[in-house]
Amino acid sequence: MVISDLVVVGAGIVGLAVAREWIFRRPDDTVTVLEREAAPALHQTGHNSGVIHGGIYYQPGSLKARLCVQGARLMYEYCEEKTIPHQRCGKLIVASHRDELPRLDDLEARGTANTVPGLRRIRAGEIGEIEPNAVGLQALHAPNTGIVDYGAVARSLAADIRKAGVTVRFGVDVTSIDRGAPAVIQTAADPITARVVIVCAGLWADRLARRCGAPRDPQIVPFRGAYLGLGPTAPRLNGMIYPVPDPELPFLGVHITSHIDGSATLGPTAMMVGARDAYTLRRLNARDALESLSWPGTWRVARRYWRVGVDEIRMAASRRAFVAAAARYMPGLSVDHLDGSRYAGVRAQAVGRDGSLVDDFVISRDGPVSHVRNAPSPAATSAFALAAELVDRVSRSGV
Repeated sequence: MVISDLVVVGAGIVGLAVAREWIFRRPDDTVTVLEREAAPALHQTGHNSGVIHGGIYYQPGSLKARLCVQGARLMYEYCEEKTIPHQRCGKLIVASHRDELPRLDDLEARGTANTVPGLRRIRAGEIGEIEPNAVGLQALHAPNTGIVDYGAVARSLAADIRKAGVTVRFGVDVTSIDRGAPAVIQTAADPITARVVIVCAGLWADRLARRCGAPRDPQIVPFRGAYLGLGPTAPRLNGMIYPVPDPELPFLGVHITSHIDGSATLGPTAMMVGARDAYTLRRLNARDALESLSWPGTWRVARRYWRVGVDEIRMAASRRAFVAAAARYMPGLSVDHLDGSRYAGVRAQAVGRDGSLVDDFVISRDGPVSHVRNAPSPAATSAFALAAELVDRVSRSGV
């Protein structure tokens, strides 16, 4: 019986980065990546805003705070090494109303504590010097925030690890994992044995964890984020403009983002949906919907944030409402500036039984099997640092 030293489940950017980290440290080990889709990065990695986040929003001392700042630095280094197109275009977080200024104070304190490079507070008159069509009372400027195509990064990683001897198998659906010595990964085809298994299953992370005997709490509840494309007549955008987010929610609000291909978008929204791959509003998966509806945390979130939910439905139904959310800090923006294009991603948001929206990366370990239970944004930014964290934890266990 052939036993792999490591099997990684999931070929999103985090899973591929884990395989790369492991094989660089242990070049003689046998490493296999299993992915149920036909190619890498087909879900969260390939359906996001493409932002290299700075680390401003996250609670100091949290995994997100530490790994985002480290991860951004490593992401830039990797893109430069591999000549993957990227840009440090910077972003503004704009306070449009006086009641947002205390929240801007809190973000500035968090960003400073998290050692976000170059972060500074600017007054109303300076906003136009950075983004000529933006207005606000005050703002935070994060010049190190950037943009990249994470799908391109993932494809480059897949090529790297294959050259290093890693086996990457697509079209392999992992159904369960038997924890033992060695672990046995059950698939729709043949079982696979491994000394160590690291599961980076994204939108399906909780489901695989439960099949390994882990508790249901927290559960992934899918939130669809929609984006609308801006046409060439839209007001000029140099980088990115964000609102001051609601501190009770892990979502950043509708922002205006440049992309590495030269396009620009508004988004995302954050609407709870009935499928973990609801890239269109018509997409419904009975099992996904039943799991969400039978989870007590889902109903507690709905009761607590029903007003937010109403706003999300309104933006899903009305382009005018969608644009109005961004026009608060770019007043010249109108529906006439939309180019008709749109796309969407689905955020794998872990929700606790008590209705809490889990706002940090969650890693669990049971014997030889480690699970990334919650890794929404900024997981792509943090991928290299998160991979090192996962491999470190396994190494400290004596494996």
